[in-house]
Amino acid sequence: MTSLQDSIALIKRGADEILLEDELVKKLKKNKRLRIKAGFDPTAPDLHLGHTVLINKLRQFQDLGHEILFLIGDFTGMIGDPTGKSTTRPPLTRDDVIENARSYEQQIFKILDPSKTLVMFNSSWMNEMSPADLIQLAAKHTVARMLERDDFSKRYKGGQAIAIHEFLYPLIQGYDSVAMKADVELGGTDQKFNLLVGRELQKHYGQEPQVVLTMPILEGLDGVQKMSKSLNNYIGIDEAPDEMFGKIMSISDDLMWRYFELLSFLPEEDIEKFKQDIEEGINPRDIKFVLAEEIVARFHTTEEASQARENFIARFQKGAMPDDIPEKEVTAVDGKLAIANLLKDAGLVQSTSEAFRMIKQGAVKIDGERVDDKGLEVESGTKNIYQVGKRRFANVSVL
Repeated sequence: MTSLQDSIALIKRGADEILLEDELVKKLKKNKRLRIKAGFDPTAPDLHLGHTVLINKLRQFQDLGHEILFLIGDFTGMIGDPTGKSTTRPPLTRDDVIENARSYEQQIFKILDPSKTLVMFNSSWMNEMSPADLIQLAAKHTVARMLERDDFSKRYKGGQAIAIHEFLYPLIQGYDSVAMKADVELGGTDQKFNLLVGRELQKHYGQEPQVVLTMPILEGLDGVQKMSKSLNNYIGIDEAPDEMFGKIMSISDDLMWRYFELLSFLPEEDIEKFKQDIEEGINPRDIKFVLAEEIVARFHTTEEASQARENFIARFQKGAMPDDIPEKEVTAVDGKLAIANLLKDAGLVQSTSEAFRMIKQGAVKIDGERVDDKGLEVESGTKNIYQVGKRRFANVSVL
């Protein structure tokens, strides 16, 4: 039986904010299974590690014995969440939503226990709501409160259009909490406004308001912008073991600790010990191996994770990779950068003609894979280990 103090410590691990923590303590003291809600709009068929920051926290609540309500926003997905967007986001078609939702259900159970997870769809109650019901729901919130939301406020002040249906999104997300009788709702820091709407609506409907727990947004491979498929700086949870392992190994040593904090299930004492080990001279690459193996094993198997590590080492010729690979940043033009220019800008060759010559000789590799195409263009938002010859390496971020 986990003590209250240990439960709170686990829940707070990696979290950005809990609103309100004293209310969470009161709920936990009732010693009953809490209903823990997190909603995902099925906007794309594939989940990446950024999505799993929330799912990992759900797993921790699950391990503490609470009931997980995984909400697939098939109804709200057809509205389009404007959060963080400077323009109206186009809605998905019904077919898109259904296809993506099926994919989500398959992927989340790589982390969550399916026997202890209730998957819900908000269309099941929203499709039953009449136009009059929706108007009554809208009457429970004001335009002034909506304009307190940062992205709405900026667009309103900047004279940019805000469609009426965009105001409905946070209302419906909030009503989901009413329909689901949520005790706690999780979301990213960019969802804070919407989560608080849920608290207010529950009060209107005579329910005890949910506790809001926000999680940080995970940076992508570039270490700057949030992990996103559109920015091509992501690690998909359905990617092959070797590809996933190589991408994790490409992150910077500083970013590694962020990934440990938000993605690892290892005890915090172990992670602190890793930091101490590095201070005492252990190669950070060896610690990164631990992180990469843990993540790959979570989505594949322990054996595949170990093999991915061996394959990674083999690609770099069993020790030919230096201990400290320099970090480099290069700038793309119109979102792409020719491989020859990338190698030159990263200082791996003296000229583009030398780059072409080295490619022709088979001496250029990206993450250990030989490059044969002299016309290759690398997209912005990527980060990979580039090698020219046996001794020139750079961990290059394409901005």
